[in-house]
Amino acid sequence: MTERDDIEQAEQEPVVVRDRRKIDPETGELRREDGSEAPDAGAGTIVDEAGEVLAEAGTPGPSAGEGTVDEAVAPASEVERQLEERTADLQRVQAEYANYRRRVDRERESMADTGKASVVGDLLPLLDDLERAEAHGDLTGAFKAVADKLVGVLEKSGLESFGQEGEPFDPSVHEAVQHDTSPEVDGPTVSTVLRRGYRFGDRVLRAALVAVTDHEPAQATPGDGAGAGSADGPIDPPVGGELPVDTDENAR
Repeated sequence: MTERDDIEQAEQEPVVVRDRRKIDPETGELRREDGSEAPDAGAGTIVDEAGEVLAEAGTPGPSAGEGTVDEAVAPASEVERQLEERTADLQRVQAEYANYRRRVDRERESMADTGKASVVGDLLPLLDDLERAEAHGDLTGAFKAVADKLVGVLEKSGLESFGQEGEPFDPSVHEAVQHDTSPEVDGPTVSTVLRRGYRFGDRVLRAALVAVTDHEPAQATPGDGAGAGSADGPIDPPVGGELPVDTDENAR
């Protein structure tokens, strides 16, 4: 068969055109899948794409709150209760975490202070040597400059010395190694500082060794009325309204 015969045979075969539009362009009605037009739907009638009538006009819909809520959805009161429980759980967890962070921060600061206090405590004998050298006049020149810088760094980190002559005696920070009395003081007073004390922050690294002078009441003089009777001896009280008899006078 030649090419011309093929063309002629193709021209003789009828051409079929199928209109697959769902809406009829002439009537505007919805077509069925088989090509037939959908039944006439009145105003307000709901029809799906296949032409099935879903709801007739005038058919009453479901009442408010009926048939429109999925049965799997919990009531509003139950949802609110669960929301309150979850909110309370979240607040409790947040409070516990905040307390945990504050406790960890306090422990970290306490450990850091303990480490610093331990290092500073090991340097206290060196500070005692520097103080003795300064008292003897040996702390001069470059040696004094280095000593002052060391003391300044330690004081900046939190080291504080205490123990001065004339301050009240405090057994919590003073260690008494000598005791004396004097009428010139009103109470236990530090009279001599034998070794200076040191504290680091709120911690007492070392108590101060001191000599304490306590108050001594003044003794009565012979001219006082209270001391006159004691010089000659006690006077016996009268017996039966009569004065006691002096035995020495009877003897004479």
